Amino acid sequence: MVDVIIVGGGPTGMMLASELRLHDVDVLVLERDAEPSPLVRSLGLHPRSVEILDSRGLLDRFLEHGRRYPGAARFAGIDRPWPPDLDTAHAYVLGIPQPVTDRLLTERAVELGAIVRRGAEVTAVDQDGNGVRVGLADGTFLRAPWLVGCDGGRSRVRGLLGIGFPGEPARNEWLLAEVEVTTPPDEVAAAVEEVRKTHRGFGVGPAGNGLFRAVVPAATVTEDRATPPTLDEFRTQLRTFAGTDFGAHSPRWLSRFTDATRLAERYREGRVFLAGDAAHVHPPLGGQGLNLGIQDAVNLGWKLAAAVTGWAPDGLLDSYHAERHPVAEDVLTITRAQSELISPEPGPRAVRRLLEELMGIDEANRVLIERITAIGIRYDVDASASGARGLSGGGVSGAAHGDPAGQGDTVGNGHALLGRRLRDIRLSGGRLYERMRGGRGLLLDPTGTLSVGGWDDRIDHVVATSDDLDVPAVLLRPDGHVVWVGDDQRDLQIPLRRWFGEAAPR
Repeated sequence: MVDVIIVGGGPTGMMLASELRLHDVDVLVLERDAEPSPLVRSLGLHPRSVEILDSRGLLDRFLEHGRRYPGAARFAGIDRPWPPDLDTAHAYVLGIPQPVTDRLLTERAVELGAIVRRGAEVTAVDQDGNGVRVGLADGTFLRAPWLVGCDGGRSRVRGLLGIGFPGEPARNEWLLAEVEVTTPPDEVAAAVEEVRKTHRGFGVGPAGNGLFRAVVPAATVTEDRATPPTLDEFRTQLRTFAGTDFGAHSPRWLSRFTDATRLAERYREGRVFLAGDAAHVHPPLGGQGLNLGIQDAVNLGWKLAAAVTGWAPDGLLDSYHAERHPVAEDVLTITRAQSELISPEPGPRAVRRLLEELMGIDEANRVLIERITAIGIRYDVDASASGARGLSGGGVSGAAHGDPAGQGDTVGNGHALLGRRLRDIRLSGGRLYERMRGGRGLLLDPTGTLSVGGWDDRIDHVVATSDDLDVPAVLLRPDGHVVWVGDDQRDLQIPLRRWFGEAAPR
């Protein structure tokens, strides 16, 4: 029997599998589709996801297949440059098609020892106090102590558990495709530019290998969105908006998506968790969906591994919902707003013009960019601030702007770094993210006077100085978020126990 069954072999599931395998947790991934999907639903990784890949030693693989686009993420497509001093060493969007991301994450999970079964459709999920029983379409059953549903917006796991998925149904639908065209590229670009003056949800552009990637509003919202559109339907909508179908032919694939917006009522039901699109769906504006799922996986992975290996403190597993549910709420808010701002109606267009002016103000622009790229997330990790042992809070807060290393500022009852992820910084002898490859906690101790004795089986003690860090020492969770700042060994014991359990017996 494996330790964890993951239902869904997309980027969220595979990232989670890799995170669990870093802690020697036995993992089985069940994927319904027999073959990987060729659909390019996502085209880029935002700075926070790039940071995660860097901290796990995966970034070079992705850079080989992607292209860096500095300042590419746009709020509602509004063309404003990113603030020059964003708190990240990776101030770019990594352009890379989702099938490539899927493949690279799958390869990594398998390298680390995860077992992947394709063509395995889940039909039943039951649990008791000791584990979860999973029924498959072929009539067989599997059992594991834990299960995570990463099986998309139509999650079978979520449905079988009866977890509510409230929100708004789709009001608009778009058709998406990769096709060949006969119209010359310069004529395509000119036509698209003209259409986008009033219809921001329309686009056609080169996708490489002689293909064009196109998105066009559909005529209506289709009842069965699992059924792909036909080429004729796609051509008809191109002609409706652009007056031409550009000679579209030989589609590599066709798909559809909507602006349905929903959020799971809870991310945990006993021994079962939800992550990625199984927990939240929203319009794709801003390109946050795949990134949000990868970040869910990295938040959950080390916590679930702690439960499997036996050192998880009380409340650690529940902190997954407490931290990630508010993040998804915020993503739903800003994607809803962007959906309104691309409307061709006079009212939304007026609001868009006003927002374009406001985004000329550096701080207003910064707030929106940090929310899209997820580098502004701050978890409530301070027990004195949360009043619930530091594990029940959650939410999103602005950065300590222009002060990425802390510099002694405070927020509420704690240091400004508390709850924020620490960007990659230079250390004597290397970089911070190079020391985080194993997915363990990390005490960065320039003083050399502290100790993680008793926790050294789950925390690395790095004695190194940094010109980029103006605090005595910091304790990082495996996901890179700061849970302590200081220089007093007695004070350090509190977050050690809160986030890493009791010390191992000597």
